[in-house]
Order: sequence, then structure tokens, then C-alpha cells
Amino acid sequence: MKIVIIGASGRLGAALVRAYQGKFDVTGFNHAQLDLANQSQIQDNLSPLEFNLLINCAAMTDVDLCEQEIDQAFAINAEGPQLVARICRDKNAKMIHFSTDYVFDGEKREPYTECDAVKPISVYGESKRTGEKLVLQTQDRSASAKATADRHLVIRVSWVFGPDRPSFVDAMIKRGREEEQINAVADKFSTPTYTSDIAEMLQSFFHVDAPGGVLHFSNSGQCSWQEYAQHAIDCCHRLNIPLKVKTVGALTLADMKNWVARRPVYSVLSSAKYTQLIGTTPRSWRDAVSDYIEHSYSKK
Repeated sequence: MKIVIIGASGRLGAALVRAYQGKFDVTGFNHAQLDLANQSQIQDNLSPLEFNLLINCAAMTDVDLCEQEIDQAFAINAEGPQLVARICRDKNAKMIHFSTDYVFDGEKREPYTECDAVKPISVYGESKRTGEKLVLQTQDRSASAKATADRHLVIRVSWVFGPDRPSFVDAMIKRGREEEQINAVADKFSTPTYTSDIAEMLQSFFHVDAPGGVLHFSNSGQCSWQEYAQHAIDCCHRLNIPLKVKTVGALTLADMKNWVARRPVYSVLSSAKYTQLIGTTPRSWRDAVSDYIEHSYSKK
């Protein structure tokens, strides 16, 4: 299988390249090589290639910057993926496109399923939702192509962490090494999701006849940023990783005066559809975070 990965130097893309390089014929493009805001660059890089599967991990993910650079956000998160999807369609290749829990408004208080109505409350969320629609619409739905219709897959993930680029958990550990008191938001909830677990689960959906449409995937359970940070600090102490801090204090969303964009208060994703399709339940976020810290920090 020949696989193209866009966003190969990002947190998720780098993890996928590393996981698949020994198993498949992988071609990765970083941002400098393929900018989703540059449609000529997309055409020039992808049109000459032969591939069976393309995985798009690239996005403009700075939620506040998206509010200020709206055209750029839609170019990268919506218009670029649409062109990529068209190229994949013309090559009879499958596209897997990553999206976000931020397509929801956060008003629900139980995990969001794929059937729940989306209602973004930020430019970032709206641009990602538009990208979802454009990717899924860019498929051959003619009667003669019925067998290969609905091949493209949108996977929504939340609070992604991994070793290839620092995320929230790394920032908390870094601060915990330098400060005796740190704080994190206690009234916003979702689920941390480990890039290693995404890479493992994704292989079940590589082939053209694998289910398309929308799929949610995250590690199991839910937490606030404060709970997430506290668990990370506790893991470090258990592993004898030196930190100054022991307890993470509580902040509220109202305290975050510097934020420009609204964030959903509750954006936990249900992985029930994934579990039904594959027959396994994702491991808990606590186990995934513990595993990550042990492998990334215990020898430093």
C-alpha cells in the first residue's frame, strides 16, 4: 500500500510516519513542502504521485489566531482539504481527514456521537466543520461507482498529545519542574488522546472498502484540564521524575482573559461507533498518559 501523509512534521503526522514507515510505502509532506493554503503546491505535489491512501493531519489549529486570520483558517482547514479530496477521488484513492471536537458547541453534558448536530462556536471550529463537509461531498456518488462511494473518512479527535511536538501535558510538566504552584482550567472537559493509539487504530480503516463517513476516536473517559495536569504530575512523582510542584490548582474559563475565541465547555467524544466496528474499546486516557510519560520522561 502506498500512503501519503500531509502534515508529516506535526504532532500526529510525525507519529503516523514513524508507525507506518516500516510497513508501507510512505511519502510524507511537511508544511514547507505542502502548504494547504497553496493550491498550486497541492496540485504540483500530489497529482504526479501514485497512492492508495492519503492521510491529512495538517491544519491551522491555533484557535485564537483563526479568529484573526479567517481567510487563512478556511484556506488551510477547508479549501485545501477539498482540493486534496478531489485529487484522491480522481485517483480512486481513499482519504482520511482528521477533524476536531471543536465542531461542537459544548452545551451537551454527555459524550458527543457522530449523529449529534454540529454547532461550532469559533472560526477554528467552523473552518474544520466546513472542511469535513467538503471532503465528504467530494466523492463519486454515481451509480457505476456505488461500490467505492463514501470511501473518504473524517476522524474527529480531541486533546491530542504525543512525543513529536509539545502539547498541554508537556507544558504542565515543564512548568512543574520550574514552579512550586501551577494551575489549570477545571471547568472545561474533554479527553486526552495519544498519537500512538491513533496510529494503531487507524490501520483498520486503510482499505477502500473500510467504512467512510465520520468517526469519533479518543482514549476512554473524560477529564478537565486540571485533572489531566494533576494526573500527569502524579505520574511523574510515581516515576521519580523530579518536579517542584505536587498539586495543580484550579482556574475557571472566566479566568482566561487573554483568550480571543470561545471554546466548548464540554466536548467529550463517544468512541462507541469505533468500538462497535472494531470490537475493542480504546484504553483509558489515564493509562495512555501514564504510558507516554514513562516512555518520554522517565529516562530524562
